[in-house]
Amino acid sequence: MDIIDMRPPRIALALTLIAAELHRTLNIWDKFRYSSLWGGVIIGVIGFSLMMRSWSLFKMRNAPICLPAGSTVLITDGPYRSSRNPMYLGMIFMMLGLALYVGTPPFYLSAVAYFAIINFIFCPYEENKLSNSFGDEYVNYKNCVRRWI
Repeated sequence: MDIIDMRPPRIALALTLIAAELHRTLNIWDKFRYSSLWGGVIIGVIGFSLMMRSWSLFKMRNAPICLPAGSTVLITDGPYRSSRNPMYLGMIFMMLGLALYVGTPPFYLSAVAYFAIINFIFCPYEENKLSNSFGDEYVNYKNCVRRWI
């Protein structure tokens, strides 16, 4: 199975579970711990809200969320005015919120790994698919709105 066939939330979950297992089994993290209960909660809630708001725009328009299903609608309003990938950005914020809450390196590294996978594998793949599906409309959108923030 190719990584592009995996759903990004499953990748985030797998990386989080790996981080949790490393956190649990290797008892070396206390001297590296940097945590903030409320900081983690606030960032996590912001990420969840961003992801759900972005997801709801797809649902309201009956548009498939998964690109292999084929794109039928180019969504450029709501959070998509500021970021081409607000669902991924929300997931990254949720992972960073968890990392800040727990405070150990495996959780921070899982968020960085997720960002790298999304940024260097998923985004270029999706941008190519959207460019092929929507042509100049997507290219103009891509030129006006940043990938992340």
